[in-house]
Amino acid sequence: MDSLRQILLMALDIAYFIVIAHVIMSFLINFQVLNLRQPIVAQIWFGLNRLLEPIYAPIRRFLPPMGGIDFTPIVLFFAIQALRIVVSNNVY
Repeated sequence: MDSLRQILLMALDIAYFIVIAHVIMSFLINFQVLNLRQPIVAQIWFGLNRLLEPIYAPIRRFLPPMGGIDFTPIVLFFAIQALRIVVSNNVY
């Protein structure tokens, strides 16, 4: 069972870092440090969007509009950390 716990925690860590990469990349694109006309940047950006949009969409339905600020990644960070705590404490 310890192997299963470690696999679940590793999957949650990977999800956490993918969300961090998406947030950092969105800041860099919005501040025009990265350009979506560059093929590698565009591929990474659209790949991250395809991965995270199915997760973000249900969260966005519950969050009210905040005037252009997207708090969806913050809610997802809390959810991932909550799942880490549950997996760490309850899987034997």
